[in-house]
Amino acid sequence: MAPTDRHLSRRAFTAAALAGTGAAVALPAAQAAPAPAAGGEDARIAELLAGMSIEQKIGQLFVAVGYGSRADQAHESNTSTTGVDTIAEIVRTHHVGGLIFFVWSENLESIEQIATLSNDAQDAALDSGGIPLVISADEERGVVHRLPEPATPLPGQMALGATGSRAHARKAGEIVGAEMRAAGLHQAFSPVVDVNVEARNPVIGVRSLGADPGAVARLAAAQIKGLQGADCSAAAKHFPGHGDTAVDSHLGLPVIEHTRKELDELDLPPFVAAIDEGIDSIMTAHIMVPALDDSGVPATLSHPILTGLLREELGFEGVIVTDSLAMEGVRTLFDDDRVPVEAILAGADQMLMPPDLVVAIGGVREAVASGEITEERLDESVRRILAQKLRRGLFEDVHVDVARAEGAIGTSRSLGAARRMAEDSLTLITEQEGALPLAEGATVLVTGAGTAEKLDVVVDALIELGHAATALVDAGPERAAEAAAAVDAVLVLTSSSGFTTPAAQVELVGALAATGTPVVHAALRNPYDVVHVGEVAASIAAYGNADASLRALAGVLAGTVAARGKLPVAIPAADGTGEAFPLGHGLG
Repeated sequence: MAPTDRHLSRRAFTAAALAGTGAAVALPAAQAAPAPAAGGEDARIAELLAGMSIEQKIGQLFVAVGYGSRADQAHESNTSTTGVDTIAEIVRTHHVGGLIFFVWSENLESIEQIATLSNDAQDAALDSGGIPLVISADEERGVVHRLPEPATPLPGQMALGATGSRAHARKAGEIVGAEMRAAGLHQAFSPVVDVNVEARNPVIGVRSLGADPGAVARLAAAQIKGLQGADCSAAAKHFPGHGDTAVDSHLGLPVIEHTRKELDELDLPPFVAAIDEGIDSIMTAHIMVPALDDSGVPATLSHPILTGLLREELGFEGVIVTDSLAMEGVRTLFDDDRVPVEAILAGADQMLMPPDLVVAIGGVREAVASGEITEERLDESVRRILAQKLRRGLFEDVHVDVARAEGAIGTSRSLGAARRMAEDSLTLITEQEGALPLAEGATVLVTGAGTAEKLDVVVDALIELGHAATALVDAGPERAAEAAAAVDAVLVLTSSSGFTTPAAQVELVGALAATGTPVVHAALRNPYDVVHVGEVAASIAAYGNADASLRALAGVLAGTVAARGKLPVAIPAADGTGEAFPLGHGLG
């Protein structure tokens, strides 16, 4: 498409988006192709392609789930979904280009175990064709984290948004990337760059950096710089934007009713910034966007969205990875053998987590045999995948030092960075005069949402700061009120995954406030709880329950931490209408 007056260069578009003016900004016209990569890389990719069979090329397009903590461990779930018993057999039999690790698939027990599993899976790949795996995880940190202890307990995306700090965002990316690589993983399906303007959003929420597209773009670009600076591939998600939906695409097919102008102003700026930052991959969303494609298919399966918009208009040349193909949002229109075919025809390169790998690969094999998917189209995706692997050094030395892996994770420097991020993120939303800090040596009851372990983190921090603190776990309103009458102040924690705070939590806060003992409320997930819990002495948004955030919360009560964060989203009134607290609000 030839440039017109409505198009800016991508550089100018990004600059305008980052300025956060809120003015309409046109997306760029198709960009001229950049100069080809160095001849050595092109020649290496051509050599690898020439030596691959059709089966191997098809396999490279799939990122599989394998069950078990060892590569040679038989598991019945593998047999039922992949036709073989072990992770090593999945790699050898299906020539998959990647694996994704999860706790629920029993891949993530300890850092030493993960590093060993990664090395052994790579051995299986190298023995059966010489193409190393890209091993990935949904490592966002905050509420979505995968690596076990001692991985750094970083605050999540909305906490970073509350700091407004590109330095914090970049450091968070560096820490995640370095810890992933130390454990033998090479791709974080992060950062989430969805602009969360819907308080009822059940799936994004605190996983988003916020509701200001300019701020989201700036911070996401910094995270990407950090991640990929640590030689870990980043994946901006979920294209073209999952921030304005009240439906979870794991369970259904959301519809985004934004106009093209709204998409240009709100949803797309962070993806443009990610592309300008040189991001390795972009993950699709299982959402319908009629303004971009009125055919009724989700973005993951839409040629106008993936090829027309992402490839041709925005100029993205990296790997397009689907969101999980096991999610209902992408399985509503096609059977499991057709979903990956439709995704490839739309322009996707990597098929993530098909529910049945044998069925999915079989569907693509049939499409290639019939000519529906040409070998040239197959080669386009394989080239991008190989280029990403070469870029991240996977053909140089794909193994990690198991003995040293754990020592490189959760270092004192990383823990210190997490502490500073958390302290800068806490947002004081309401406060009665003189409520904070608490009087020196005040006795404090800590109760509400959270496990005994999490409540104890707060209690221990308060004790270290000179307060007599106790935790009350899983207490009903009557028992909690009785305990509150015997202390100087109460810290009550709530946690909601959507806009509405659970009724039992609201009842607990009300019972505590009725005792007359000063109640400090802290929302450990979405910040919207403040409009549901009633009048309290003070209300703080923590945006997550990472240990660093919990310790910072204790610091705010004790007066050693100033709550400097600003709301990265607006908070509606309790009935969902109007605005109780604007974006940028914060009393600290």
